Amino acid sequence: MSEELNIVGDLAVILMASGVCTILSKVLKQPLILGYIIAGFLVGPHVHLFSDAGITDTHSVHQWSEIGIIFLLFGLGLEFSFKKLLKVGSAAFITAGINCLGMFVIGLMTGTALGWEMMEAIFLGGMLSMSSTTIIIKAYTEMGLKQKPYAPLVFGILVVEDLIAVLLMVLLSTLAASNRFSGGEMMFAMLKLFFFLILWFLVGIYVIPTLLRKFKSYITEEILLLVSIGMCFGMVTLASSLGFSSSLGAFVMGSILSETMEGERISRLTAPLKDLFGAVFFVSVGMMVDPAVIVNHWLPILIITLVVVIFMFLFSMIGASLSGKGLSTSTHTAMSLLQLGEFSFIIAGMGVSLGVLRNDIYPIIIAVSVITTFTTPYIIKAADPMERFLRNHLPKGLLARIDHEDVSQKASSKAEENQWRSLLKSYALRVLLYSVLLTAIAMASYRLFPSLIHSIFPSIPDDFVGMIVAVLTLIIMVPFLYGLAISGSSIKKDASRLMKENPVATWRVLALMVLRILIASAFCISVVLSNVKLSGAAILGVIILFLTIFLVLRVNFHKFASIEDRFFENLNQKEIQARKERPVAASVQRKLSAYDIRSLRVDVPQESVYAGKALREIGIRRESGANIIKILRGKCSILIPSADEVIYPGDALLAIGTSEQLARFTELMKATVEVNKEQQAEFSLECFVLDDSSFLTGKTLREVKLRDAGCMVVGILRGEEMITNPSADLCFAAGDGVWIAGEKNSVAWFGGEK
Repeated sequence: MSEELNIVGDLAVILMASGVCTILSKVLKQPLILGYIIAGFLVGPHVHLFSDAGITDTHSVHQWSEIGIIFLLFGLGLEFSFKKLLKVGSAAFITAGINCLGMFVIGLMTGTALGWEMMEAIFLGGMLSMSSTTIIIKAYTEMGLKQKPYAPLVFGILVVEDLIAVLLMVLLSTLAASNRFSGGEMMFAMLKLFFFLILWFLVGIYVIPTLLRKFKSYITEEILLLVSIGMCFGMVTLASSLGFSSSLGAFVMGSILSETMEGERISRLTAPLKDLFGAVFFVSVGMMVDPAVIVNHWLPILIITLVVVIFMFLFSMIGASLSGKGLSTSTHTAMSLLQLGEFSFIIAGMGVSLGVLRNDIYPIIIAVSVITTFTTPYIIKAADPMERFLRNHLPKGLLARIDHEDVSQKASSKAEENQWRSLLKSYALRVLLYSVLLTAIAMASYRLFPSLIHSIFPSIPDDFVGMIVAVLTLIIMVPFLYGLAISGSSIKKDASRLMKENPVATWRVLALMVLRILIASAFCISVVLSNVKLSGAAILGVIILFLTIFLVLRVNFHKFASIEDRFFENLNQKEIQARKERPVAASVQRKLSAYDIRSLRVDVPQESVYAGKALREIGIRRESGANIIKILRGKCSILIPSADEVIYPGDALLAIGTSEQLARFTELMKATVEVNKEQQAEFSLECFVLDDSSFLTGKTLREVKLRDAGCMVVGILRGEEMITNPSADLCFAAGDGVWIAGEKNSVAWFGGEK
């Protein structure tokens, strides 16, 4: 068989084994990932159960698995949102940070205690730092926990951990490449990473949604699929050329596309590719499982499993408690995060490919992940007994302090939302974003313009080249310098309100304004000095000239604000569209999400016991605590319905309340009329040839009243003619072939004898 056909044969083996094992996983109510790993285990080189149908080219499978990682991270990016990251709240950041940092240190200590080399112990810490997003979301969906009060915190922690995992992959790959720990190198790698992350996000949000919107009428689903995958691979190539991992590029492009109006559509179109290549990746993971290694290393597997369960619970519990969550929320959150997931596989595979991990470490991590994945649903169910145990055994002083934190956190969170803190955040964000853009412009100009000018004017002196480069760079920087030094409209409103309410704040606002102007001036001076040699007096003259020009021409810079307006329009286009289509839900989400108050839409099923009843009779507010703020009925809507408003099948009720209230409301609306299957009528369609003794012979269709008995005549075959719409006065005759449809017993009765 040729090499090409070997690849096809290997893919056939992988997919067929995956299909069988994933079906078994579904039957056993286990995650599909376990099915993929078992499939890889069975067809891999270490198990000879299917020796005649095993994999012949593991190198090709490894290449496909690399593509699988790209699609997995691209799909994860499509579900990720940097705006969502900013909205998850301090509790998610604190809990995820403490959990990841604590598990990293414990993993490092565990690896050292097991006698592993330092680099292996560091990678073990990275592998133990993240929980499984896929497993937790699947478990919450199947167990009906997505409406629980603690669910938003769990999902917020997963969002933060996903970003930490991507950053950790970059840092570990950098560390493995140098094979030594250097604080300076790691700091430079971190700064470089954050710089390019911000730059890619800013440029991507400005360019990509604009192009997609401009060519929307020409973009079919086929074209959108090709373009989105092309952009994904393009960002992968760019990230790799800059020294980052390919996974980072895929994740960044997915997160950029998730902010566009086409994000959900792209996610749907690329889902089959993600599933296909993702399956190949997880099968390749299973292929590396050596049963002999697992048997020989059962003790490290047991130790690492216990470390994951015990310390991940401990650190998650501490993080949630310190962030202001009560004992109940902290316990349920901690019990949900006790497993290893996809990123552990990816980091382990990266370590093996970089040559810093032994091959026998890979199956150890997989074994730990499989064990913790199996136990996840049972551990989540044990959260309530664990909470009762902690309430009964924790010191009362500590218990009171944990539960008391909820109140203090609400007070502090309200204080955090005051205008002054909001203004400082806006200032800091503006300085950071514009500084990144200005730095990128300066770096690009320094690299590109000198060679370009020399190619156009070969004999020009170097001093003039530097002056031209400085002038061109400053011209390009002008709109961004304006954005850095001059406040946006929202910041101006907050600042004006603060200065009116508190005269002391005037000096603070002015100080912030001067600081931003000085930062903008520093960029100008750095551009000039990097291209032109000037004396101290000349530098002072440049500063004075810049400030003069800036103040004189300030009124003419407003046209450059359109650049910023376009960026924020692209960034917020999904929210703007949602505000137009669902104004009530969008308003609740925007203004009340910080207080665990949100909206939920529930459709009234056709068989609902509440159909035809007034809201007063149902008692939704009394039974659940939620309030109905809107009823959607076809193209009409009833805003703030009265208690006497009757709901009908097909209505959509928009309720508002806390997570717990909405969970009770959802359970309340699930009440339906149970249909007795024994009483259901069985449909039948039969043809009867009438004779002189038939019941219908000699009678008209009007006389027999078939419809009263739940039957109808579909057609009458009379000779060669088929009568499909017989009149009520048609008289049945012997020899007619009558087609009757309806309830089985009634059809048989009408087709019988007189």
